[in-house]
Amino acid sequence: MPVRAILRYPDPLLAAKCVPVTEFDASLETLVSDLLETMQAAPGVGITAAHVGVLKRVSVIKLGPDEPLIVHVNPEILTRSVDLQRFTEGSVSMPGITDEVERPRAIRLRYQDLQGTVHEDEAEGFLSTCIQHEIDQLDGIFWLKRLSRLKRDRLVRRFEKEMRA
Repeated sequence: MPVRAILRYPDPLLAAKCVPVTEFDASLETLVSDLLETMQAAPGVGITAAHVGVLKRVSVIKLGPDEPLIVHVNPEILTRSVDLQRFTEGSVSMPGITDEVERPRAIRLRYQDLQGTVHEDEAEGFLSTCIQHEIDQLDGIFWLKRLSRLKRDRLVRRFEKEMRA
């Protein structure tokens, strides 16, 4: 499967809301396979179809080489915990730029698998953060939007400077 080109911030497609997947066929499996290879080549721990310019609600997460592959099709968060946690976040679309983001510690979500079967699951800790981060991207919310304007502007300037170098 090929590694796909990753859109770079501030590509307008990264601010677009993705549409639900309605066909669970071989093309979806190919997309997921391509996303996994693209994410690993980046490298990263999560990627969405939006990162490669495909505006479908698909995300792939793999927290480490010995961790299972997590595929969410049409994911949605049902509940969020009131207690919060902070983790360093970044994006394959903005390599080299990271900062701490505060998010709910635990979530309950609903999603479909590659066959279209609906599942509900819970996640906490770093996995919860990763899922929330990818669902934000599927909703057109780039992770920088979760930071203060001051931090966001500072990181954008740094990224622009690195891209020119």
